[in-house]
Formats: sequence, structure tokens, C-alpha cells
Amino acid sequence: MAVPPSTYPRRLLPLFLGLFQAALLLFFALFVTYDEPSAQAEDTSLVANQVYSTFPFFQDIQVMLVVGLGLLLTFLPRYGFSSLTHNFLLLNFSMQWALVLQGLLHHFHHGQIHLDLHKLLISEFAAVTVLISVGAILGRASPCQLLVMATCEIPTYLASEWVIVTSLGVLDVGGTITIHIFSCYFGLGVSKALFRATQQPLHPKESPTPSSDLMSLVGTLILWVFWPSFVAVLCQPGDAQHRAILNTLLAMSASAITTVVASSLLERDGKLSPGHLQNGSLAGGVAIGVVADMAMPPVAALALGSLSAVLCVLGFRFLTPLLGRKLTLHDQCGIHNLHGLPGILGAAASVVAVLVASKDNSGSRPSELSPVGGNASGVAEGHWGARGAGGQALCQAAGLAVALGVSLLAGLVTGAALRLPCLARPPERLCFDDSLYFKIQDEAESPGPDGSAEEGALALKERV
Repeated sequence: MAVPPSTYPRRLLPLFLGLFQAALLLFFALFVTYDEPSAQAEDTSLVANQVYSTFPFFQDIQVMLVVGLGLLLTFLPRYGFSSLTHNFLLLNFSMQWALVLQGLLHHFHHGQIHLDLHKLLISEFAAVTVLISVGAILGRASPCQLLVMATCEIPTYLASEWVIVTSLGVLDVGGTITIHIFSCYFGLGVSKALFRATQQPLHPKESPTPSSDLMSLVGTLILWVFWPSFVAVLCQPGDAQHRAILNTLLAMSASAITTVVASSLLERDGKLSPGHLQNGSLAGGVAIGVVADMAMPPVAALALGSLSAVLCVLGFRFLTPLLGRKLTLHDQCGIHNLHGLPGILGAAASVVAVLVASKDNSGSRPSELSPVGGNASGVAEGHWGARGAGGQALCQAAGLAVALGVSLLAGLVTGAALRLPCLARPPERLCFDDSLYFKIQDEAESPGPDGSAEEGALALKERV
């Protein structure tokens, strides 16, 4: 019996996820296993030390992504259920998809993939790119569109990251270039292709309320507290990791204070903008990632945090409206201001830091690191030793160019694919509304004129 048109989009999501999970179960049953327990005490102690040193950072990152980022996206007052749930769903979907692809590309030996905590962590880093990118189209895309976007973005990210870190030897321990810049411009490319030249008008359900802004600010505070773990987890334990934590804390502290200053000065009445606080306070963490473990004075971390916050606030105040008018570019969460501009600033700072470090009489250089892609420790350092500081600086700039070019091109292609009618893009009048995807008890008891279940079914029927 044919499925009624009004229920087809609702059936598509569980069908897509069910097939994905079934395929993953089969893949894990055939190819994925754990390492054999070692009988030697030294090996057992080494594994235990790795778990104890990594898992606290891993837990911090989990809190960041599930709770902090989820709450940060709840600034849309009638889209809180969807923001939190879609963020959680995309994290799990993207992590599993990345785990499969990473295993096939890098860890497939003798017909088996040996799973450990580090591989899971690397896959979660890949999932972060999706969570950032969807911010550009939050509220205007269906769950099926978001899942297709994640399916396309993960392999593109892995290819881009391999070129940047492994081939070019770019130093980027905190993912400023490989994660933040890539995900930002991938999301903007998707937005541009998905909405084409149509300027999206301000939706009546789009404006934040005091309560939704408060929840979003709580998300910012959670992200702020745990961000040093995200930056430092892949550093070599010891001096490098210690430096990364300190530099990240300094940069984020400076960005928090500078955000208050800049926001107050830009408003005529001197009041603070919640949107500026929610994003500008985190800008320092984005910018510092690429240089976090490098040997540089503390004042450099403070300066980088302050500059990134200024860029972020100015972006929200001037650049976002300008891009909307001139390029009809829709950026719902302002990812360009939080991830794009501070990321480019951080990449430029890494070029300067490499050149300055080469002139240091002590000969200090960035530490050996474990690249975001999970390659062997010390790859980037080896590249620098062979090519010199000038060559490494050029590679840092080349890595930025690769991240920008690949992400924009792949985002445009993915956005064009998301226009397929079968993916059930929500109609304009039902954007930013939880009632389209969730059974809301209050609305079921007293449906409103613009949010009833009947209207949702009718609109979906018209769309499909």
C-alpha cells in the first residue's frame, strides 16, 4: 500500500537511520574488533596510562559537544527541541560514519580494524565539523537534509585533513585550520547553494527571547570551561600539553573581556548584546588552536584572544548584514564570525609564530604533535626540520588555502544536492518550529493558529 504523501517525509528519517545502523552493525560484525589483551605487565601498564591520560579529556569534549554546543544552538525560541536533538543525532551519526571511513583508510590491516579510544576520539573530531557547519542552515533544513550533509562532509573533511596535515605537514594541534575553517566555509557553501540567490527574510519565529538567549549563554559557559581540553587532547603529554592548556585559557579569558568591551562600545546605549557574548567569548579558543603548543610568550595568547573577539563582534555587527545584502549569504548562527574570521586570524598567527620561533636563540620550536588525522607523532615536526621555518610558514598558508578552497567547493556541491525534493525541506512558514518534528504537549492540548498539527501535515503535503 502506498504511503500517504503527508507521512512520507516522516518515514524517510527512520528509514535512512535504520538502514545506516543496520549496515554499520554488519560492518562491525565482520571487520571491527578490539586489541588482544596483553599478557605482559609493561604493555598493560602502557594501555592503562593512555586510557587514564586521554579519557578525562574525552569526557570534557563529550560535555562540550552534547551539552555546551547543544545549548548554544537553543537561541531560537521555538526550535530548542530540534536544536538539541539534531545536534545529538548528528554527533552520533557523524562519529560512526567517520569511524568506518577512518578505519578503512588508515587502520585496516589483515582484514580487521582494531578499535581503541584514540580512534574514537579522532572520529569525534571529524564529527565536530558537521556540528559547526549545520549552524549556517539551522532551522531551515530538515533532518534528512542534515544527515545527507553529514554523509558528504565527513569524507571531504578526511581528504582535506590528510592533504593539510600529512602531505603539507601543517602544524594545527587544535584544529583551527582543519576543523574550524573547513567546517565554516563548507557550511557557508551549503547555505549559498541551498538557498541560491534568494535573500531569506527575517522569520517571525527567528528572533531570540530572553529565556532562549539565557539557555544559549549557559551553553557558551560550558564550552568556555571545557575548551582547553579540546585544544590540548592531541598534544604530546608534558610541556606541549601544559603550554596548550595555558595558552588556551589565556586567549579565552582575553576574548571574554574584550567581547564585553567591544559589544558595549558598538551599542549606542552601551548595553551588551547576548549574541556577542555567546560567540565572542569563544573566539579566542578558535584562534589559539593552531599555535596553542608553540613556544610563544603569554602576551601573544592574550593578544590573539583579544583580536579574535574584536573580529567576531565586528563580524556580527557589520559583516553578516553586508554579506546578506551583497551576496545573499544566509548564516543563521554566525559561524563565519565565530569560526571563520578567528580561524583565519589564527592561521595568520601561526605563520608569524613559525617565523619568529626560528629566530629564537634558544632554538625552541613547536612541539612534536599527534595530528588531528591520527597520523604518527612528529610528522609535522619532521617536515619543518627538512624545509626550514620559511618553508613551514608557506605550508601553513597553503594549508589555509586548501581548507578554504576544498570546503567551499564541496559545500556548494553538497548544497545543490540538498535541494532534492525527496529530502523534504521544510516550507518557509514552518521553519524554526519544533512542532514540525516533535509532539509538543501544550500544542496538542491547545493548538495555535500557526502551529497546529493539521497545518504541518498540509504544508508537508504541499511541499512533497
